[in-house]
Amino acid sequence: MIRSEILKEIAPILRDQLVVCNIGIPSQELHAIDDQPTNFYMLGTMGLASSIGLGLALSQPKPVIVIDGDGSILTNMGTLPTIANNVADNYILMIIDNGSYGSTGDQPTYTGKRTSLAKVAEACGCENVVECQDVDTGEVLQKALDSGKMHIIVVKCDSGNAKMPVITMDPVVIRHRFMEAVKA
Repeated sequence: MIRSEILKEIAPILRDQLVVCNIGIPSQELHAIDDQPTNFYMLGTMGLASSIGLGLALSQPKPVIVIDGDGSILTNMGTLPTIANNVADNYILMIIDNGSYGSTGDQPTYTGKRTSLAKVAEACGCENVVECQDVDTGEVLQKALDSGKMHIIVVKCDSGNAKMPVITMDPVVIRHRFMEAVKA
């Protein structure tokens, strides 16, 4: 499975949650698959979806799911120790690990070689770290939500992007409707 197929599978689970989605093509895919006011689409700032999602989880009680990529996590390795040391039991970081920088041309990342983000997260002190295969994502995500505990889920999948339209919604509109969804 590629990332867009995973997003299609988990869209019903995401629908009632606050979701912060990684920049570029992942946001385009989620927007095209199931646009919701509860989805915050990152249109810039590679590597910060996990940090923004953690701040959101720490500031309010609703569950927050961050959809991030291996490439973005690798560009902000400081996020994993920050997450480990600021536990928010309403926070789930789902790292779609396709072994590539998908939004910039599928250049390989080190997770396709020797680097394990699950092991890195554990070494940083993160608890409830689960590595799963793409086909198990929905079940693992639902279990994490049901547990009421912070989770880091590393989803191993194939590299590849679905052809999706660019998000034409103004970033101010994305922010405003998301903030309203957070308040609701």
